[in-house]
Amino acid sequence: LCPQVPELQKATVRIRQLELVRGIIQAIKEQGVTKLQVISDFDMTLSRFGCNGRRCPTSHNILNGSRVVSEDGKKKLMDLLHYYYPIEIDPNRTLEEKRPLMVEWWTKAHELLSQQKIRKDDIAQIVRDSGVMLRDGFNELFDRLHKYNVPLFIFSAGIGDILEEIIRQANVFHSNVNVVSNYMDFDDNGVLTRFKAPLIHIYNKNNSVLQGTEYFQQLSTRTSIILLGDSMGDLTMADGVPSVENILKIGFLNDKVEEQRGKYLDAYDIVLESDETLDVVNGILRYVLSE
Repeated sequence: LCPQVPELQKATVRIRQLELVRGIIQAIKEQGVTKLQVISDFDMTLSRFGCNGRRCPTSHNILNGSRVVSEDGKKKLMDLLHYYYPIEIDPNRTLEEKRPLMVEWWTKAHELLSQQKIRKDDIAQIVRDSGVMLRDGFNELFDRLHKYNVPLFIFSAGIGDILEEIIRQANVFHSNVNVVSNYMDFDDNGVLTRFKAPLIHIYNKNNSVLQGTEYFQQLSTRTSIILLGDSMGDLTMADGVPSVENILKIGFLNDKVEEQRGKYLDAYDIVLESDETLDVVNGILRYVLSE
């Protein structure tokens, strides 16, 4: 298949255009380590979709399901999920139709959370109690990128304070990691009052919410991109990069695999079906970063 990256032989791997993928991996290797950056989603991309036979929590789920949210709050958040999630994954609706509804969902959820008197000091314990798990191989991924000074940009529609704490507790919040997400705004007493703008939801993860962040400008020489995502909304995460020479898009297909396979194979170069590991990503990085 690709002798340099034996991990591509895994049964979870699907690739529609093998020669193309081989060519991109080779080009990224030839461009070298100083040209590379990694852009990744967080929930269900770096974190696991399932753990021990049940769904693993996302950064929103961690907060929604925690002891700091009242029973009434939990019920209302669950009602929102049951109403809006089917819209989010509905293959028969366009992105244009979905976008305003996602804004509605995130806004209502954040308003509900902002009424819960959540304390900044509670976040570390909430994460410890949550049962969240990063994908197998996360240490190798974060440590290798740090070792080679490859920037890792995490672009998340989740809750920044929670996902930063997850990375911190996993001991992999290295200096090369940058996060753009929805951050909480606390008052002087450390109580959540609102969420900071701009709102990032699953279908606006693009340049529109990165205005004023110089991040990609500073990395303008890093024209090789490895993009990691798990939804159609993640495909635009590299849109702010000023010049892209090579981009390899790796998609984790976690849910409704048979139904969504075709769409994912159209959009992503490599699709990983129900794969809870970072083996393939690590295998590719091992090859492209080897001397």
